[in-house]
Amino acid sequence: MPWKALNRLDPVVDPAAAPVLSEAVREKIRSFFPRYETRRAALLPALHIVQNALGHVSWQAMAEIADLLEIPPAQVMDTVSFYTHFWTHPKGRKVITVCRSISCEVLGGAEVLEELKRRLGIDEHGTTADGQYSLVTEECLAGCDHAPCMLINEKLHKGVRPGDVARILADPHNDRLEVTRSDLYDAPVPAAAPAAVETVIESTSDVREMRES
Repeated sequence: MPWKALNRLDPVVDPAAAPVLSEAVREKIRSFFPRYETRRAALLPALHIVQNALGHVSWQAMAEIADLLEIPPAQVMDTVSFYTHFWTHPKGRKVITVCRSISCEVLGGAEVLEELKRRLGIDEHGTTADGQYSLVTEECLAGCDHAPCMLINEKLHKGVRPGDVARILADPHNDRLEVTRSDLYDAPVPAAAPAAVETVIESTSDVREMRES
């Protein structure tokens, strides 16, 4: 199969396209600016905010984030492409992430993945026709003591067997968290603390002066 040639001069984003970030999303991103020394440092929170609002981070959204943070669009794309959490295209309402670490593999994780594919009728990185589920894998979900495990959105399902898949998929609340989420993104921005008065202690070799200092 021949490689597809890409014209790097073709624009990815239509300059005449309407903005995809609402003013509410932009304002939420701006609320993070006081927390960091530079706007660029707010990139990860900005990406989370946009994905939570739109479901994914499109090329248009990347360009608008870059403009808001006053950084090159390439830096936004580099970050998005580095983290598997971010999606550049629409995904299902629920994302199933199956762990493929050695612990899960040894205890039957591959069989769970195959049963999910069969039940959903999709392959890895696929999305069901009704937009309900997308299916991906990750190297490790940090739940080795509960292998095989998988996530549905942010909920961890422990000790999953192929025979459990049908029951889990039939549960409409299979992504409902049983713990309260952090209010990191919704907490009010704290007022800046007054600058501490720094006491300058000059160097000395005298033991008495050291003790007095």
